[in-house]
Amino acid sequence: MWYNSMMAWLLRSPLHGMLSGGMMLITVTGRKTGRRVSTPVQYLRDGDDLWVTSTRQRTWWRNLRGGAKMTVCLRGKDMNGYGEAIESDSAVADGFRKYFHNAPQSAKYFGVNLDSFGEPRADDIARLARERIMIRIRLET
Repeated sequence: MWYNSMMAWLLRSPLHGMLSGGMMLITVTGRKTGRRVSTPVQYLRDGDDLWVTSTRQRTWWRNLRGGAKMTVCLRGKDMNGYGEAIESDSAVADGFRKYFHNAPQSAKYFGVNLDSFGEPRADDIARLARERIMIRIRLET
């Protein structure tokens, strides 16, 4: 996508502050090609973990099946981490429940309705679990 290179440039530049609150750049090594691939993504921080989601049709995240070392450019700073793709519908659903608990404002972006207690509707979570995957990234300290 044409805007990925522009976003990557911004996230690495001194201007990263315009985007860094919710976006970062992740770099993974291709399992087959050995090439390093950088992708700008939205993230949610939960303690020591960073959570990212992607549609199942995208391909970059498949390099994280079974877990892999990676680099993230977070708030203008490169950091090493370990990323793992979470693909099972039940685990993805659990990840989204936690995601929306920590960032309920993002539910609208995903087309998820929250009930009067702020919990996502089960049918919306089930739909997301079929359409998307979750990625958990642990940063090295």
